[in-house]
Amino acid sequence: MAKQDYYEVLGISKSASQAEIKKAYRKMAIKYHPDKNPDDKNAEEKFKLCAEAYEVLSDDNKKARYDQYGHAAFDGPQGGGGFGGGGMNMDDIFSQFGDIFGGGFGGFGGGGGRRQARVKGSNLRIRVKLTLEEIANGVEKKVKVRRKVQAEGVTYKTCTTCNGSGQQMRVTNTILGRMQTATTCGTCQGAGEMIGSKPNGSDAQGLVVKEETVSINIPEGVTEGVQLKVGGKGNEAPGKNSISGDLLVLIEEIQHDTLKREGSNIHYDLYVNFSEAVLGTSKEVETVTGKVKIKIEAGTQSGKILRLKGKGLPSIERYGNGDFLIHINVWTPQELTKEQRKFFEQMQEDENFSPNPQKSDKSFFEKVKDMFS
Repeated sequence: MAKQDYYEVLGISKSASQAEIKKAYRKMAIKYHPDKNPDDKNAEEKFKLCAEAYEVLSDDNKKARYDQYGHAAFDGPQGGGGFGGGGMNMDDIFSQFGDIFGGGFGGFGGGGGRRQARVKGSNLRIRVKLTLEEIANGVEKKVKVRRKVQAEGVTYKTCTTCNGSGQQMRVTNTILGRMQTATTCGTCQGAGEMIGSKPNGSDAQGLVVKEETVSINIPEGVTEGVQLKVGGKGNEAPGKNSISGDLLVLIEEIQHDTLKREGSNIHYDLYVNFSEAVLGTSKEVETVTGKVKIKIEAGTQSGKILRLKGKGLPSIERYGNGDFLIHINVWTPQELTKEQRKFFEQMQEDENFSPNPQKSDKSFFEKVKDMFS
């Protein structure tokens, strides 16, 4: 089923400002909030869809991609794509956008009325280095991560400051009279619970550091600097109802010895000797997806570019593959025997050896222009 347009979901135009987007989301979120629509699955789905739309449109980078590609911009693997949208649950929504609701609603948890906030653990960040071949094919990486987890045997009890409500009520005198406001409990940070007992070796929050092997599915076509997200593999937070942070994976690209990347295109310098350029030859070239055999035509000029369509890198947006561009370089010998030197001296005046470029022979700058067009 086709997804509904995010602008239509929030009832705004594409030219809406960030303030207008936030205002529209708050209006729709309050309309479909679970507290106002208990046990209404349809309202809950609309509530999630509004949050999904806001997550994309409130981020300038994601919004730009959505405006250009629509929902296809986020069709990559959700577990590690880091593109947002789709698959959001109620905990994610209240954790990320709880402040949007102002004083009317809180986090997700508990019963009716104001809900307890679910404390989220901190995120962890790592770097993963990839070869060009791994980028071309996608890869699963297993990395060891040291993350905080709840210690075995730790217990929690109702927060004595807020009595488990996750909030503190404050009464202030104003010119309009006495006003009561609710703020997040400073003792439990809105979780409604606190440490009951903790085992030896754990920190003040009942957490210990544990090494864990995490599997990261990296999609094909990623670029240097892209940040992927592995949900729930960051640090845990204290509390029975807490949720773990995320593992943020920064991609680093290992420079290839002979291949140069330019977006989804790959460039390769192929050197041929003078005789091969004159007589023509066949060469085997290693691309990122395997070996290919190419034909060098007789009389090939230095600087000629052979383009192998679709033999470059896949696009991370899944819009096909780039090209593999082979730059022909004719190697001029630097030392000659007497016989070789005599031959070339004789050929200096031969018209076959005199430069005679045709109109169809493009200049270096024209080739560069064609390459980037």
